[in-house]
Amino acid sequence: MSVSLVRTRIAPSPTGEYHIGHLRTCLYDYALARQNNGQFIIRIEDTDQKRHVDGAEDRILQVIKDYGLNWDEGPDIGGPYGPYIQTQRLDLYQPFIQQLLDQGQAYYCFCTEDRLTEMRNIQKAAKKIPKYDRHCLQLTPEQIAVKIKSGEKYVIRLKMPDHETIVFNDLIRGEIKFNTDELDDQVLIKSNGIPTYHFAVVVDDHLMNITHIFRGEEWISSTPKQILLYRFLNWPVPQFAHLTVLLDPSGHGKMSKRKGSVSARSFLDDGYLPEAMLNFLMLLGWNPATNQELFTLDEFVKNFSLEHLHKKSPIFDRKKLDYFNGLYIRQLSDDQLFGYFKKFLPQATDDQIKILMPILKERIVKFSDLSESLRFLFTDVDYQPELLLKKGTSAQLAIDMLTQSIALLTDFTDLSARLLDLIKKNNWNTGEFFMVFRVAICGSAFTPPVVDCLPALGLDNTLRKLNLAISKLAKI
Repeated sequence: MSVSLVRTRIAPSPTGEYHIGHLRTCLYDYALARQNNGQFIIRIEDTDQKRHVDGAEDRILQVIKDYGLNWDEGPDIGGPYGPYIQTQRLDLYQPFIQQLLDQGQAYYCFCTEDRLTEMRNIQKAAKKIPKYDRHCLQLTPEQIAVKIKSGEKYVIRLKMPDHETIVFNDLIRGEIKFNTDELDDQVLIKSNGIPTYHFAVVVDDHLMNITHIFRGEEWISSTPKQILLYRFLNWPVPQFAHLTVLLDPSGHGKMSKRKGSVSARSFLDDGYLPEAMLNFLMLLGWNPATNQELFTLDEFVKNFSLEHLHKKSPIFDRKKLDYFNGLYIRQLSDDQLFGYFKKFLPQATDDQIKILMPILKERIVKFSDLSESLRFLFTDVDYQPELLLKKGTSAQLAIDMLTQSIALLTDFTDLSARLLDLIKKNNWNTGEFFMVFRVAICGSAFTPPVVDCLPALGLDNTLRKLNLAISKLAKI
């Protein structure tokens, strides 16, 4: 294989639903690989068995597919560097941890959790950086052998060099330096024999010939430890690009589950189009250097550049997302639009959908809004009679308005024009009339174009709702 072949990867952990921020990372990995005629790989990092969620792997793969991103190698399709699930690769890590032990760059640690906790508390009280005190570093080979033979639990730690500066060039942030005196002797192999993320990721990325690594900025502090592992194992170091975090719409702190759903699946479930979401995510961390805002996936791949990745964290602006989604909805064909209406409005008949589509296509922000805004078509929405009088209308005037509307409603032909004539004839206030009429039909003051939607409601149901409103008003 040519060393110049670009190979990128995403390596999700099956500990829950796939985060929308991870999807952005996935998108950038995909773009760099496709732009360079390289290869894009998916690897499942499941060494954290305590947090493993059953079925998460399949859901992660499916949601990435649902967003229209495909990969060249992965757990579902295989490839020349498999397996692509870490816990199926455990035998592969053993010779490399042994090499580090033999070279004196890793060591056994038999310290208990109680001792480690006490050590950290003492360090914190002394305002020192919490790090392992190398209590086990001086054990002789004979002492180690005795402890292992007696069944004492142990981990294997990286021996961090003393008084050394680790320097690397981040593709987004430039040169970054770390002093090894501030870095802990990272655990490489856990007491259950499973490698930690920090060790497994280096071995896997090397064995899979990964050339470029995109990940969140929270992993910057891990990079010097991983660079040392590459050096100790005499392997070439891939290029790192640490992406900014996505900030909450409030601008305070990163997006989190406490402030609303952040899973990639939840946005699809909420009626956002995958193409709109990808377009929105493209611009959350990348600047095209032009005024162009709308990009197909192919256009993004063509225009993507590492030089235009942001150093400042962007705000996840849902209003901007809604704007993008509305634009993409209006580009849908009638057949595509019908499919989305059918999915998000399952109680509607085909005839109702055909009536509603041209009315709502220009107004929809996301498809999940359909169910609430059109609830009046399928049920009698309960509302307080005072809502009918929101514009200061008297109950008697409202009854008169609705009674005369009922007399007018023999069919829906030119209904808007006939209602306007009725308003003019009685010298009613237009806004006042339509507020009463809208609430009577929909049970809400904020609705889609109510008159246009009446054919989907049907004449009998329309008259019934108007009579129901009159009965409510009569009780005031």
